[in-house]
Amino acid sequence: METQQQLNYNRVAAAITYLQANFRQQPDLDKIAEQVHLSPFHFQRLFTEWAGVSPKQFIGYLSIEYAKQVLKEKESSLLDTAYETGLSGTGRLHDLFIKIEGMTPGAYKNGGAALDINYSYATTPFGNILTAATEKGICYMAFADDETLALAELKALFPNAHYRQLTDQHQQNALHIFHQDGNRLQEVKLHLKGTPFQIKVWEALLKVPSGDLTTYGRIADAIEHPAAYRAVGTAVGQNPVAYLIPCHRVIQSGGAIGQYHWGSTRKNAMIGWEAAQQA
Repeated sequence: METQQQLNYNRVAAAITYLQANFRQQPDLDKIAEQVHLSPFHFQRLFTEWAGVSPKQFIGYLSIEYAKQVLKEKESSLLDTAYETGLSGTGRLHDLFIKIEGMTPGAYKNGGAALDINYSYATTPFGNILTAATEKGICYMAFADDETLALAELKALFPNAHYRQLTDQHQQNALHIFHQDGNRLQEVKLHLKGTPFQIKVWEALLKVPSGDLTTYGRIADAIEHPAAYRAVGTAVGQNPVAYLIPCHRVIQSGGAIGQYHWGSTRKNAMIGWEAAQQA
């Protein structure tokens, strides 16, 4: 016999399948709720609890991903892209891009051509690291076991930006984290793009003190989406700023260290080093 939890999961899964197939029609809440035989009120609450975002926000994410594909692969105009995505016009497309991507659709289309990005390599206790910044703050930080590959991954995010190998003040401030210099870290500025849900997760990570550990479930509780621990795990894995946003401090609920984008051995070393600094 199907439990209530299984029933709720199946309803959310059915709703997601429906939205993936029909987002270009921009269905309203009543229409979506009807597909899973719930009232709009109960469906909104159930979907948000399980997915970590509202149905409207989820449609926005599907729409923006499709619009990005159209802009990149078909080289359509902004107006054609808006209509093909099911949006009412370029104004709606612009609002979605600003809210979710942190840039205009035009800026996305030209691959960040208006951005000047400084980058540099530095040595840390855990290996070489690539740090990059715009004039607004740190936009990328990744361990660079292979410097060429690390730079290629950075450039893939903004293929048309103007890059200079130059150490600026933003980078210098950020690198003080490896010297436990809290005063300089207060001066660190971040310039990140992500969904509102991702930003919430990254903000919660920033509140985990050095030497402490947390779990995906606790992060989900901290952002008031207790059932969205899987979505939290995805957002943690998409963190674009290594170490500074401390995704390495997240472990599995059973105590296992778990995976890490830059290697589980490095994650273990970080956790041990931070514990020793607090002793």
